[in-house]
Amino acid sequence: MKNPQDLKYAKTDEWVKVEGNTATIGVSDYAQSQLSDIVYLEFLVEPDDEIKKGASIVTLESVKAAADVSSPVSGRVVALNDSLSDEFESINTDPFGKAWMVKVELSDPSEMDGLMSADEYSAFCDDREH
Repeated sequence: MKNPQDLKYAKTDEWVKVEGNTATIGVSDYAQSQLSDIVYLEFLVEPDDEIKKGASIVTLESVKAAADVSSPVSGRVVALNDSLSDEFESINTDPFGKAWMVKVELSDPSEMDGLMSADEYSAFCDDREH
């Protein structure tokens, strides 16, 4: 399982990449592997929506289950990856690249402090598998 070092991770299996005051959010490789083949995606937010940490931002459906993706940070939605509506399979093939989901302008950058490093997240995932 790959977990890029430049990202932060939530216990709910989302990743966050911060550039300036903007956080890009997606689901981890672990999450997509647990869901298996994604067959449907629905955005639950729109640009300019104010969201709180823990709010559901996307619903994913796979051949195995349905799951909500939660925002690990609070802020204002500034972009959605609309291409995922037609290319949701990229969530399985490129979860850290093409399959980013939502960009948020951070309202409380200190929330990033509560997220895990790549090494911490890898250990967290390993613990769940045993």
